Amino acid sequence: MITIDPQQGTERDNYKLLVGTIIPRPIAFVTTLSEDGVLNGAPFSYFNIVSSNPPMISISIQHAGGQSKDTARNIKHMKEFVVHIVDEQNVRQVNMTAAPLPPDQSEVALAGMTPVDSQRIKVPGVQEAKVRMECVLEHCLELPNNDLVIGRIVQFHLDEEIYEQGRIDPVRLGAVSRLAGNNYAGIGEIFEIERPV
Repeated sequence: MITIDPQQGTERDNYKLLVGTIIPRPIAFVTTLSEDGVLNGAPFSYFNIVSSNPPMISISIQHAGGQSKDTARNIKHMKEFVVHIVDEQNVRQVNMTAAPLPPDQSEVALAGMTPVDSQRIKVPGVQEAKVRMECVLEHCLELPNNDLVIGRIVQFHLDEEIYEQGRIDPVRLGAVSRLAGNNYAGIGEIFEIERPV
């Protein structure tokens, strides 16, 4: 067994250990609006569920050059955002939105995605996602070198083909996950294990 003290490694060393071991990671594609009304879109794989009552999710947004990224700044200002689940059909477009654009340019437009109005918030989502969650900011914790955003979901939008009797079909959703480097993964083999009673 190899033992590593994270205090002795560089940030890059720790990053490689984290993204190589905590896999697969779900990917949130997040849309926000800037103060000037520019529709920003960016993917984040430091993303997960916080609570189901109320329904809340978390996104950790790493700083760039010691500053909050556009997504975090927009969320702190507007207090609203939309989270989409990245799937096999939209992953290439979502990947395009990771390009470093200035705040006055829309990654959504760059990727050729189609904005769609939200019902409960002002921030639009994109039509290319099978799952869209309208969120309001519940809490933003400013940590060293990142912003930890907790969002409360106020509206779900689900493609009819993935939804049946209150459940999501994981095969039809076709969500992809992030691995290390340039690697992604699909759902793969699904197996069932009953929980003990």
